[in-house]
Amino acid sequence: MGQNVTQKLLQEHLIHGELTAGEEIAIQIDQTLTQDATGTMVMLELEAMDLDQIKTEVSVQYVDHNLIQDDHKNPDDHLFLRSAAKRFGLHYSQPGNGVSHPVHMQRIAKPGKTLLGSDSHTCANGCMGMIAIGAGGIDVAMAMAGEPFYMKMPEVMGIELIGELPPRVSAKDVILELLRRHDVKGGVGKILEYHGPGLNKLTAMDRHVIANMGAELGATTSVFPADDEIKHFLHSQHRGEEWSEWVADIGASYDIEETIDLSTLEPLIAKPSSPGNVVPVTEVEGEPIYQSYIGSSANPGYRDFAVAAEIVRERQVAAGVSLDINPSSRQILQDLTREGKLGDLIAAGGRIHQAGCNGCIGMGQAPATGRNSLRTTPRNFPGRSGTKEDSVFLCSPETAAVSALAGAITDPRTVQEREHVTLPTAPTVEDQALEPPLPYAEAQDVKLEKGPNIGNIPTLKELPDEFEIPILLKVGDNISTDEILAGGARVLPYRSNLEKISEFTYEIVDPGYVERAKASKDSGGHIIVGGYNYGQGSSREHAALAPKYLGLQVVIVKDYARIHLQNLINFGVLPLFFSNPDDYEQLQPGDMLQFTNIRNQLSASNKIEVSLESSGNTLLLEHNLSARQLDLILAGGIINWVKSRMETTEGGA
Repeated sequence: MGQNVTQKLLQEHLIHGELTAGEEIAIQIDQTLTQDATGTMVMLELEAMDLDQIKTEVSVQYVDHNLIQDDHKNPDDHLFLRSAAKRFGLHYSQPGNGVSHPVHMQRIAKPGKTLLGSDSHTCANGCMGMIAIGAGGIDVAMAMAGEPFYMKMPEVMGIELIGELPPRVSAKDVILELLRRHDVKGGVGKILEYHGPGLNKLTAMDRHVIANMGAELGATTSVFPADDEIKHFLHSQHRGEEWSEWVADIGASYDIEETIDLSTLEPLIAKPSSPGNVVPVTEVEGEPIYQSYIGSSANPGYRDFAVAAEIVRERQVAAGVSLDINPSSRQILQDLTREGKLGDLIAAGGRIHQAGCNGCIGMGQAPATGRNSLRTTPRNFPGRSGTKEDSVFLCSPETAAVSALAGAITDPRTVQEREHVTLPTAPTVEDQALEPPLPYAEAQDVKLEKGPNIGNIPTLKELPDEFEIPILLKVGDNISTDEILAGGARVLPYRSNLEKISEFTYEIVDPGYVERAKASKDSGGHIIVGGYNYGQGSSREHAALAPKYLGLQVVIVKDYARIHLQNLINFGVLPLFFSNPDDYEQLQPGDMLQFTNIRNQLSASNKIEVSLESSGNTLLLEHNLSARQLDLILAGGIINWVKSRMETTEGGA
């Protein structure tokens, strides 16, 4: 039987295990990607490991999140990251060079390779015929040190695309259609592989749009073939020699199969406050808007901006509407300028921002209180925009542009079609702001530049065998990492200062959590209880590390989002499930749970018993830890585990 693209790529990099859904596998990582909001911690982790130089084929440190420089913190971090890139052998993408995912696609991504990134939207590079996976920073640091990446083999969901997109319907509507069908949990435990004749009309950047928001489905990653379109894209980037063909064999099968007829799609929109809350634009047409925001990693291509420029050309944005243009890379910004598209956007009233993540992560462009914001960004979790009680809709560039003219949400098919947007025949290609690694001998002399805001990773303790601790917080379903630890201009600058950033933990959900957690820390710590899909969204390991710093010992939920589950394990937080989801109802904040003989219980079975002090009842819980993950938990986290291995090796030597 023929293989699909996912199987071929994983088989090529398989180090341990078998490609059977649910089995733990280990794969070799060729490339890594870190960004500044997560990279500072990764570099501190490399320093803690005493790493001499990275072992990957290529690794890149991007600066795209913390671009606002209203005091010393962000620029100090940039200096630290640049020095760390030089010291450890990474490429360094300067502030203003663009968002990591599209820049990586343009200059670094290569068909047939594996990419691990400390950003959940790393999966966008699956558009290039790669296995591209988002993970916590410590997992990326381990990959840079030459360690394999471990995961449970996902099911492969084959999505056949047929037909051709109608006018004013674009790639964003394809991924919104999948979210409409499956919601934010539909891709959990799956790799989404796209195939079929409908691919022939989708450009490489169209595929990037679709692959990017696979993260919003909870998918491990998305995979597209490396076909003639990817060959053409690489030639346009002067990298044609790096192309190799990766396509599914004739007769290849998938664990799950689904079909999307592109010709039947209509403009779609995700209502507040979930990417899965998708309806046709016509259902909310007429809702007034304050802001229309175009760009970010979810719509990063030249076409995404150019189609908006065509729509607004020689027209004016409605009074009182902010049309925010968020260029995704320096290359695309130069193309828009050269082709006159940027001038059209400015003349219509557009506000041009620097190439970076910006408003997508709440770093600027926050909407007004009580007003609607249309965005082509990938997420609209509560408060992510930087405004606590925001109202963010996710849509295509066509919908965003037409609505900006109307001052209200508008079906883009109602505006007269204009000339078809064509891509530049000779797009800008330049690496001026992408610094290459230093030669090894020079790198050894580089000293890390640490400003006063950069701290150290705290020492984590081993899991005790017996403890009695309270439930401090109980939350519901689909709690995101944005709700656990927000982004935005107030919070992101403290990513390298754990003591300070922990002060923001859970402030959106429960402003009193931090003080209660501090009080519990000295008496053994505490528990958080949650519902389904706990920890969805960003890869930010701070959402595990900050609560751990505040004394979090155990999380008990109905189920977890993939990356956050591994982040909890990596920092020694015990992740448990309810054996009976109905038991969620009987646990309340303030309840004390007694854990006895826990280390032996965890090792002996996937089921453990704990006592509920108030009633004396026994509660049956479960874990799904692999043997390797269990070792990490018992050691108190991956850093302790690595140090123990190093001590054993040195002792044996």
